[in-house]
Amino acid sequence: MTAYHAPFAEGGEHAIDPAIARKLLTLALSAGGDYADLFFEYGVSGSYGFDEGILKSAGRFVSMGLGVRVMKGDATGYAYVQDYAYDAMARAARTAAQIASGGGTDPVEISPRSDYAKRYDVRKLSFDISGEAKRDLLARADAAARQADPRVIQVNASFNEEIREILVATSTGHMARDRQPLIRFGIRVIVEDDGKRQSGNSGGGGRMGFEYFDDKSPEWHAKEAVRQAVTMLDAQEAPAGEMEVVLGPGDSGILLHEAVGHGLEADFNRKGTSNYTDQVGQQVASELCTVVDDATLAGSRGSINVDDEGLVPTSATLIENGTLRGYMQDQHSAGHFKTRATGNGRRESFKSHPMPRMTNTLLLPGQDAPEDIIKSVKKGVYATKFGGGQVDISNGDFVFSLTEGYLIEDGKLTAPLKGVNLIGNGPDVMRKVVMLGHDMVHSDGIWTCGKDGQSVPVGVGCPTVKISSMTVGGTQMG
Repeated sequence: MTAYHAPFAEGGEHAIDPAIARKLLTLALSAGGDYADLFFEYGVSGSYGFDEGILKSAGRFVSMGLGVRVMKGDATGYAYVQDYAYDAMARAARTAAQIASGGGTDPVEISPRSDYAKRYDVRKLSFDISGEAKRDLLARADAAARQADPRVIQVNASFNEEIREILVATSTGHMARDRQPLIRFGIRVIVEDDGKRQSGNSGGGGRMGFEYFDDKSPEWHAKEAVRQAVTMLDAQEAPAGEMEVVLGPGDSGILLHEAVGHGLEADFNRKGTSNYTDQVGQQVASELCTVVDDATLAGSRGSINVDDEGLVPTSATLIENGTLRGYMQDQHSAGHFKTRATGNGRRESFKSHPMPRMTNTLLLPGQDAPEDIIKSVKKGVYATKFGGGQVDISNGDFVFSLTEGYLIEDGKLTAPLKGVNLIGNGPDVMRKVVMLGHDMVHSDGIWTCGKDGQSVPVGVGCPTVKISSMTVGGTQMG
């Protein structure tokens, strides 16, 4: 049985046509706003948690509502309602309109768009799969983890699914729709040996359906989590001090996302609070580095066909061969910078106003062989999986902890390391990139980005990267 339907389409339960949208936009502009938009959202999500060999939790959630935004100069009025009755929507429009005062203006005629990209090729919509099948998926992961090693003492597995339909109508005559699927699978294991305990994690997903597991089965993820945990049982304390650091391909991109990406979001630069403010055209990284924010990757967690302002995003080049080329723009910041929006206007839900946000932020590959990068290091750290981190957007200072890393000695990976913290400054680290691999890897659908209280799904990616010097926090070297 299909658990999802299209509520805004013609004949749908909450059909919204251009005539209704234009009436609401007229109310929104009635006090003299410069611009207004409507953001309709209907979302269904589900979650399943497997623990101690049984399905411990299962839930299904529905969210629906309308957000109305009115802009007057640099001021913004915003109101939302969780009701599609016309009177309720009209009240929200009038409330948002109060940001302005003066004569009203009329929106232009609305023309629905049809030139959408199709970046989510979903063949087995997860909501069409039975709850029993999802439970069995998690049970398979649990069994595989316990069979992989007798030292496994605890297994937690989870599956989350979402489908979000949005409709955006603007006073400039634009009307766009998107239906955004999302799944995420995860497993965490704990192993114990001779009084020592370690944990391991694996997971993935993206804007796709159950076909994800055709390539990466729950058994694959279970074995990967166990491998990581067992490897870390023998980990030694990390060295400390300034040393060469090699970032492994893929999820190491989260360091780029946090330490560099946020500083390239246009609102921080509009407000003058980013370390990249007024730096367009300046050298801000090694000439090896080209950084893009690319919403077009098929099935990636951060990809979108339409942003939350109704624009079709492409791939925005932020840094090119080390030179800052531009910022990620929403419409508000684009107006300030007198440039075009890049399709990076995103919001958590209809309750939130849009702001410039990352989609899939990538450091593009270079020419070096990954094995040559490792061989070039006399003594350093190889970072492959990241845990938590803290970043100061104003100056790019960061601290990141590793969940998996290795010592590099005489050009070879040797001992696994525990207690590794990488400490540095984003722009400084980007200037110290001295080798860049040709092995580009995109993250496997696990990252969520928070900003100003709003969370959105994102992707990251990078090749193997050699940084000439970074502070490693651990045990002081003798």
